[in-house]
Amino acid sequence: MLDPRTKLVLALLGATAVALAARITTAASLLGAGVILIAAAKSLKSFLKWLAMVLPMAVFFGLVTGLGAGKSAGMLAAIKLIGVTAVFFAFFITTAADELGNALIRWGLPFEAAFVFTAALQFVPVIGRKTRRVIEAQRCRGIPLEPGWRAIRYWPALFIPLVLQSFQLAEEMAEAMAARGFGRPGRSFTRDFKMRARDWLALFLAAGALAAFIIYRL
Repeated sequence: MLDPRTKLVLALLGATAVALAARITTAASLLGAGVILIAAAKSLKSFLKWLAMVLPMAVFFGLVTGLGAGKSAGMLAAIKLIGVTAVFFAFFITTAADELGNALIRWGLPFEAAFVFTAALQFVPVIGRKTRRVIEAQRCRGIPLEPGWRAIRYWPALFIPLVLQSFQLAEEMAEAMAARGFGRPGRSFTRDFKMRARDWLALFLAAGALAAFIIYRL
């Protein structure tokens, strides 16, 4: 099991490799490697659901790029976008937000900044669940919130309850933080995060592979 900091650096190196890919086959190969990693983590089904949301944005980005730089450049840009986001998808499904925050604190990141970072990561799935519940509730009331331009006039029926619930959730979190003495010195950790030999080995191999890839491209 790798340290969360190691996983973060590996994700950054992987995203850099995808961004530097100059050929469609290279970018597609890196994307395939990311999909294999996600499948090994038994999260392929979640990835496919996520891909259904990201794919329209990738297609739009590819079309815009293709209009200015050609068809091949557009396809490459779309694959790169999916590849970079797939790398970070693999990172977040294999790394708990609180563990990453505590490990970053060990690296010298202020506790308040680490808490904001981890809280933002943990808020994403919570807000997603609340969004689905609001949509289902409004559909039961006969308010169509299907994707498309026709539903724009009904969007306030989604966003207003969602914003109110978000403020309520933030207030509850603030009260819980105050009750637990947020910001007091002398914080302890349930797990001691240390960079071990396997972490340094993984970083060395990944950095070497990225350096070789850059040299090959040059």
